[in-house]
Amino acid sequence: MHKEIRNTEPTALWNHFADLNAIPRPSKKEECIVAFMVDFGKKLGLETQVDGIQNVLIKKPATKGFENKKTVVLQSHLDMVHQKNNATQFDFESEGIKMNITDGWIHALGTTLGADNGIGVAAIMAVLSSTTLEHPAIEALFTVDEETGMTGAMELQPGFLSGDILLNLDTEDDDEISIGCAGGIDITGATEYPEIKNSREVSFEISISGLNGGHSGMDIHKGLGNANKLLNRVLLQLESDINFNLVSFQGGNLRNAIPREAKAGISLDLSEIQKFDNSFADIIATLTKEFQIQEKNLKIAAVKIDNPQLCMSPDFQKTLLRTIAAIHNGVFSMNAKIPELVETSNNLARITVSKGNLEIACLTRSFSESGKTNLVNSIQSVFELAGFNSKISGDYPGWEPNPNTEICSILQSTYKQLFHEEPNTMACHAGLECGILGTHYPTMEMISFGPTIRGAHSPDEKVNIKSTEKFWKFFLEILKRIPNK
Repeated sequence: MHKEIRNTEPTALWNHFADLNAIPRPSKKEECIVAFMVDFGKKLGLETQVDGIQNVLIKKPATKGFENKKTVVLQSHLDMVHQKNNATQFDFESEGIKMNITDGWIHALGTTLGADNGIGVAAIMAVLSSTTLEHPAIEALFTVDEETGMTGAMELQPGFLSGDILLNLDTEDDDEISIGCAGGIDITGATEYPEIKNSREVSFEISISGLNGGHSGMDIHKGLGNANKLLNRVLLQLESDINFNLVSFQGGNLRNAIPREAKAGISLDLSEIQKFDNSFADIIATLTKEFQIQEKNLKIAAVKIDNPQLCMSPDFQKTLLRTIAAIHNGVFSMNAKIPELVETSNNLARITVSKGNLEIACLTRSFSESGKTNLVNSIQSVFELAGFNSKISGDYPGWEPNPNTEICSILQSTYKQLFHEEPNTMACHAGLECGILGTHYPTMEMISFGPTIRGAHSPDEKVNIKSTEKFWKFFLEILKRIPNK
């Protein structure tokens, strides 16, 4: 099937994408892909550098007739979100992504695809390796660890780049021109908790699965189910009807992915089985009806398991379930200036509660620093009232929208001439690297665009073939229209 992908137009782009997806590249473990990119640049005879944080820079001179145009920075990130379905056997650190074509879309088999941001990387590689395409002088910047900390962009040093214009190829709708994005910050609550002897007679693992998941910024407004929140609702409903001991709670994975799956272990007495069955059936019916539109494949199940020896204390169980219920998840506020744009949000991304240790991980996003601080204070207050330790990390700035740049005007006019319609010039509720890069290079004009990608940060991720062909045409025309110095 990869042969079919390699023969798809534009073949230069898809061949580089297939090459990329043969290389493991999870966030924070980009050694293989960095080595691959360095080898790629050097084999082309192009100046290739690696900075201290492992960002790769490949420079290519202007083609004939384009020497007087401004130098353009082409930028995408090398890492990809590593998410898979529970039933999929896959090792992101050693295996290449397995791909397929269905109904005009390229997707992976049970894992994330890496189109975010592999399509951008592949497009830049196709320009670097071409001997026929026209373009100004290029600085191709491939950053690392975008998905779990923006580390490459954060650690980029002033002076590493000399370009005047930056084209970020990390937007996920082919009719959009992005001119701004939200900032973000990680919030973590953690504690140790007391365990007691489990005196109950029978135990079950309750699980939530089948959710859509998705990008915790771009998809946060869609009302999708959060597995951690839904599982907690199940447990709170059961708690109101029966006596049980909570043994464990595991849900979600990455901060930037809406959690698709969660599970908890509980123990109860045999005398409570009938009440458990009735209460469990009621909550399944309630949640299935509530999410029948946006989560058609929601599955809530209970499977009998071996009785564990230990469980958490009743007091801590009460505290935990109410803490999870109190943590805000989803849209917190909308932007007052731009219709339908989310201003501030939080993703209750990961909960790990087992064997006396607890960690709850959130990602808060906002266009407003004050709005971000406000929601962070709210979540930290919940943690502190529960007696948990609270810390913040990974703070990165947003990118303030500016529709009046020269490069924005060029993209708008080019899009209209090529496709005979107006583009959607907008800001997005996601963490593009432009905001951070702008702190290092405040005079550089920046813009972001890309092909249509759906289900990013989830195993449902897919990229549209026709859209990628459209994006490629748009990209090449923009390179020809970069203004003179």
